[in-house]
Amino acid sequence: MPGSRWFRAALFAVPGLLLAGFGAAHPAVLDAGTAGWWTVLHIILLPVFPLPAAALWLLLAPASPWLRRPGRVAAYGFATFYGGLDAVAGIAAGTVTGFQHGVTPVVGSLFEVGDLLGHLGAGCFLAASALVSAASIARAGRRAVPGGVVLLAASVSFLDSHIFWPRGVVTMIGVAVGTALLAAASGHRVHRRPDATGVTA
Repeated sequence: MPGSRWFRAALFAVPGLLLAGFGAAHPAVLDAGTAGWWTVLHIILLPVFPLPAAALWLLLAPASPWLRRPGRVAAYGFATFYGGLDAVAGIAAGTVTGFQHGVTPVVGSLFEVGDLLGHLGAGCFLAASALVSAASIARAGRRAVPGGVVLLAASVSFLDSHIFWPRGVVTMIGVAVGTALLAAASGHRVHRRPDATGVTA
């Protein structure tokens, strides 16, 4: 039913919208004054960052195995590596900065490791998004194209952004819109006309 389909789509938008909201509250810089909130925010984000991966995992459920399996591996990779970024450049860097009353070379080293994990995670997210989009278009046809385009554009932006305001927030809203549109389209299936022999093409 249309109502239940759009309710499902709204649920799939929640992970991206949550990250956009937290991104709007994310400090622009880490220093002695922001260290406490920086640390607390990233503790809160620990269970939130895996949610977009869960959304992609679920969207891949009806996909063919050759798209579903690598797509789910990539989604798992995002949850793993981006969770590492959150722990290292978020919780650890904020804790050290607060303890030392400012940013030190130790914090710089934590950011280097965190950036590496973040780039790996964002790359996995882009790969998973591409496979989800391909699977959705294969199943639902043109109905899935808008969601796929929005999700892929947001995933490319995510490669060199985080969830910070303003770009990161817009990126996460794009993830929310893209996954919602794909979820709405996933209830449809392309029906091909039978050929002259009665066999479906």
